[in-house]
Parts: sequence; C-alpha cells; structure tokens
Amino acid sequence: MYNGMIYPIRDYKVRGAIWYQGESNAGQSEDYAGLLKNLIENWRDVFQWNQMPFLLVQLPNFMEKTNDPKTPSGWAGIREAQFKTSQTVSYTAMSVNYDIGEWNDIHPLNKKDMAKRLFLAARKLVYGEKLVSSGPVFKSMKVENSDIILSFDNVGSGLQSKNGNLRHFAIAGSDKKFVWAEAKIKGNTVIITSKEIKNPVAVRYAWSNNPEDANLQNKEGLLASPFRTDDW
Repeated sequence: MYNGMIYPIRDYKVRGAIWYQGESNAGQSEDYAGLLKNLIENWRDVFQWNQMPFLLVQLPNFMEKTNDPKTPSGWAGIREAQFKTSQTVSYTAMSVNYDIGEWNDIHPLNKKDMAKRLFLAARKLVYGEKLVSSGPVFKSMKVENSDIILSFDNVGSGLQSKNGNLRHFAIAGSDKKFVWAEAKIKGNTVIITSKEIKNPVAVRYAWSNNPEDANLQNKEGLLASPFRTDDW
C-alpha cells in the first residue's frame, strides 16, 4: 500500500495530513505509539517537510457499553497511544470523538462533527489562529484523605459536564480493582471519590471500548481525552 499509494505522490505539495486509523491494532495497543511516530517521521521524510502537520483522529466509541470498570479495553489503549503521540511528537494535534461513534458500526455516521473538531485543530496548528482547539488534558493528580484531585491543562473558559453529572470516572486502591466513582468539578479541578475506596491510588476516565457517556469538557464544548493515572 505504501509503494502503490504514498510514495507515488511524494512530489505533490500538501498542507498536512489527517490520520484516521487504529482499529485493527487494538489487540497490540502497546506497540501503536511507536508505529505511529515512525509513520509520521517517514511521511515527513518522503514529503521533505520536517514540520508537516499531522492531525490525529482519536478512535470513536465502538461496541457494546460495559457496566464493569475493570473490563480490559484495547480501544482505550489505542486512544492513549494516539493521545501520547499528540503530546510528544511536534506539529501534531488530535480530535476527541468518543461521543459520536456507533456501537454496531466501525464507521461512524457523524463525520460532520468529527470534521469540525479537526478543522479547529487545523486552524490552530496549521494556520496559526489563536483559539481553543482542544478539550481538557489531564495534568496531575494528588490524594487528599479519601479523595483524588485531578488538575487539567487546556481548560479553555473553564471545566463543565455535558448533559448532567460527570460520568465514567473509575477509582482504585492498591488492590488495582476499579469501581465507579463520583466526580465533581471544583474550579479547574475534578474531585473523585468513592465510598468503596478509602485509600485511592489511581483514576481512569472514559477507559472502555465505548465510553459514550463520558462527559467532561471545557466550556467551548470540546471533550477531555480519555486518560488513566496508572500503568497497570
């Protein structure tokens, strides 16, 4: 595919690339960040542009929802790899899309909202406009008594929930067993607690194949990327 579809267009002038892929790698998500970084570097070499912008489409929600926060998720692992790439590889940006997928169709019907989010990213990364193009990004965690306090970057005009109380936060103690938790916004932080966990050590947000109900965003209406504070 590379020899037939990418290399032949190496002399075309481009303004950037949009990369929407990852579904077939969900079984090996631990390798995906390296593969994606290598692909970006290769394309930049082929097109002879070290600062070639790459817009990454974070995988949308897919498959049936689960009520168990302990369920492993290859799709969540791919989203994490995509996010890490957007944070560590220069001249990249990422759109967050776990609210516009289809549980039973790997090809989402709602391409319009996905395109709007990518357009925001392009306006900032490619064309240099000063605007909010990303949702909240997890920054740090601290534990106070039985609460976990999360801080964020890219809060824009402030944090808010979309459609009711915050959902899809899970918390765990040293036994590494996650349970659903209550989450409340306080300023530019989110306070996480659960009556079941007296000594919390880790939090996960939107960590599943289909976290459609996850709803932390900034007041510009851009969703927070899924994240975890553990490496289990």
